[in-house]
Amino acid sequence: MEATYFKHILKFKRPSGTSRGVLKTKETWFIKLTQEGKIGIGECGILRTLSIDDTPEYESTLKWACANIHMGEKVLYDKLKKFPSIQFGIEQAFLSLKSDSPFELFPSDFTQNKVPIPINGLVWMGAKDFMKQQILEKLNQGFNCIKLKIGAIDFESELALLKYIRSQFSENEIEIRVDANGAFSSAEALQKLKALSSYKLHSIEQPIGVNQPYEMAELCKKTPLPIALDEELIGVIDFEAKTTLLEKINPQYIILKPSLIGGFKGSLDWIRIAKANSIDWWITSALESNVGLNAISQFTFTLNNPLPQGLGTGSLYTNNISSPLVVENGTIFLRY
Repeated sequence: MEATYFKHILKFKRPSGTSRGVLKTKETWFIKLTQEGKIGIGECGILRTLSIDDTPEYESTLKWACANIHMGEKVLYDKLKKFPSIQFGIEQAFLSLKSDSPFELFPSDFTQNKVPIPINGLVWMGAKDFMKQQILEKLNQGFNCIKLKIGAIDFESELALLKYIRSQFSENEIEIRVDANGAFSSAEALQKLKALSSYKLHSIEQPIGVNQPYEMAELCKKTPLPIALDEELIGVIDFEAKTTLLEKINPQYIILKPSLIGGFKGSLDWIRIAKANSIDWWITSALESNVGLNAISQFTFTLNNPLPQGLGTGSLYTNNISSPLVVENGTIFLRY
């Protein structure tokens, strides 16, 4: 068996009506395995400043993993604990190599019978008319769950936008998830959650910053709005540490990004602990190309989670990898 890697720069689209952001491109690496004429492909999806493996040693570690591919998947996975996105790439590449088709990692009704996965639609923050336009588009596209980023503008303006959305669309018409990305201080968070809960939201992701377990636990205990941990899970590697974190904070939900938490195995560890503590969960892509998104979607389908998943990111790029993945009627599925 031989292993090589290569790099691809993905270029973001920027919807008209949004403010200009600093993120214009995303770099991603692919591991390619070859053995007796067969090929296996896996994506190592790093997110700069967020992934724990965003280090100067990233590419040299990827090179080392390819040079030592003879060690096998399990040994390499265990040796790459500090590089969860490479762990994920290794998992994909070995599954891809073993499969009859390099892009069918988890044979199921998703891969073979076009059975779809419900997903949430991403709505960009902006002016009222722009947001209304996006929501109408999502409704026309069959979405009944949307996700909004908050914390980017002043809080009163964000409340006004949510009030406006709810004046136009009831909770039966559209489910709203919000993501604060740790924007609230621990002192103000509870009051802000009370204000947000007036608009009948599904949940809020990561209301306060990471590494405040006591404050987050108190918030999850008192919140009128279900809380989902996201960035809080990144960098928690050992099973015991994961167990301690969830038992201490006891959130209502956790959100799993395989590229950031050790791929399939890392995600299954979190799910096992969450279930033991009556914590619900859903899976979200971390801006992977269609190669990684395909792998995550196939994996997600096998878990039989009825909640809308966060898998609608494939259309964010102008130069994504060609794929039979299709987003339609508020779902994602494969159309060969």
